[in-house]
Order: sequence, then C-alpha cells, then structure tokens
Amino acid sequence: MTDQSDAEMKHAMERLTQELERLNTHRFVRVHSSTWRLLSFQFMRGLAFGLGSVIGATLLVSTLVWWVAQIEFIPVIGEWAAQLVEEMQRTR
Repeated sequence: MTDQSDAEMKHAMERLTQELERLNTHRFVRVHSSTWRLLSFQFMRGLAFGLGSVIGATLLVSTLVWWVAQIEFIPVIGEWAAQLVEEMQRTR
C-alpha cells in the first residue's frame, strides 16, 4: 500500500509541476513580471477606461438633452431645454 501512495504522490507532484509551469507562462504572469510591461499595460488600460467613460457620458448626456428638449408642455423645463438646445446648436 505504501508503493501505491508513493506513486499517487509522485503523479500528483508531476501534475502540480506541469500546472505551475503552465501558470508561469500565462500572459497575466508575464505582464506582471516586468515593471515596464506592467506600467504600459496599466497605461493602456487607463486610456481605454477614459475613452469609454467619455463616449458613455457623451451618449448619456446627449440622450438626456434630447429627451428634455421633447418636453415642451411644461413651461419652465421646456424653456430651459429650448435654451440649452439653442446654445448647443450655436456652438456647432
């Protein structure tokens, strides 16, 4: 029975070694192993996040302004929305 448990332990160690080698060659580990790679990765990630935030905010605000501009039957909001739309069209 000791021979069988030794064989199982050896097989488990071999599998663990293979998985560790596979993990060390993974892209995530390679990126984090170098300071310059990590900085460039984080910089690109920040650029993508910033661009996505700007595009999302632009779409959200333009949709909100269009929706508010459609409300002309409420006197205060309708006038404010009309002035806002006029100002936006003048700046173009």
